[in-house]
Amino acid sequence: MSTTPLMPETPARTAARRRQPPWRRLVADFARSPTALAASGVAMLLVLAAIFAPLITPQNPYDLLQLDVLEARLPPGSMNGAGTHAYWFGTDGQGRDLYSAMLYGLRLSLSVGLGSAFIAGVIGTVFGLIAAYVGGKTDSLIMRFVDLLLAFLGKSVTNVVLTLVLIEWAYYARTARAQALVEARREYVEAARSLAIPNWRIVLAHILPNCLPSLIVVGTLQVARAITLEATLSFLGLGVPITEPSLGLLIANGYQTMLSGEYWISVYPGLVLLAILVSINMVGDRLRTLLNPRFAK
Repeated sequence: MSTTPLMPETPARTAARRRQPPWRRLVADFARSPTALAASGVAMLLVLAAIFAPLITPQNPYDLLQLDVLEARLPPGSMNGAGTHAYWFGTDGQGRDLYSAMLYGLRLSLSVGLGSAFIAGVIGTVFGLIAAYVGGKTDSLIMRFVDLLLAFLGKSVTNVVLTLVLIEWAYYARTARAQALVEARREYVEAARSLAIPNWRIVLAHILPNCLPSLIVVGTLQVARAITLEATLSFLGLGVPITEPSLGLLIANGYQTMLSGEYWISVYPGLVLLAILVSINMVGDRLRTLLNPRFAK
């Protein structure tokens, strides 16, 4: 991804940046891309909207007592039956306020994506570090299992979160192992071993922090992938229950009525899904570019 520096780069500024701690240097380099900053802002805005959905929406789409079938498929801008608030994005086939349903659906999609990525990241990182540090038969056994999972990726999905965790931890394990193998051969690790520091402390305090940047990149991209898979499964009727307004389910609910002019039921949730996926992917691409050794100067 091309970047446009906010300020011209000079030898003095480059030298000063090199003297900064790695994390501060990463943040500074990330901030030099207006596109990445804009994507981060969009992603953060959507995440905050999902978190505070109960406070900023006029309706709880999970509460059947708040739904009225007579208000189903109302176009954007329509008033509710009591005249207390407007349905700015219209309603779906069940009479749910689409604005409320989209934010609650975004909440569910982000929960699936972030939750599965976190759990898979912890499991994969632990096994990747073990494989790299212990080596030998343990390394071979773990990596053969990882290769087996990656060979069958996405072909037997039956449960959204469980499947994502079972499959995606393999990406983290492979990344953590590759990074840990490099770090385990460095002088500071050999020095720690010579001082009889426990292996678990060496791994957690010295090797893991140096593996985190690459794992964060993998995690960012896997969150977007998890959200996409959840939306796809829900669209096909294989994901979340119909009573929960996932973004994919909202898109599926309005798919049959698009040709009759009721576009808003699918289009607006689709735009929200597109916005969160594009913003997360752009942030992940920027991080991947910055952490690529060939990019470092």
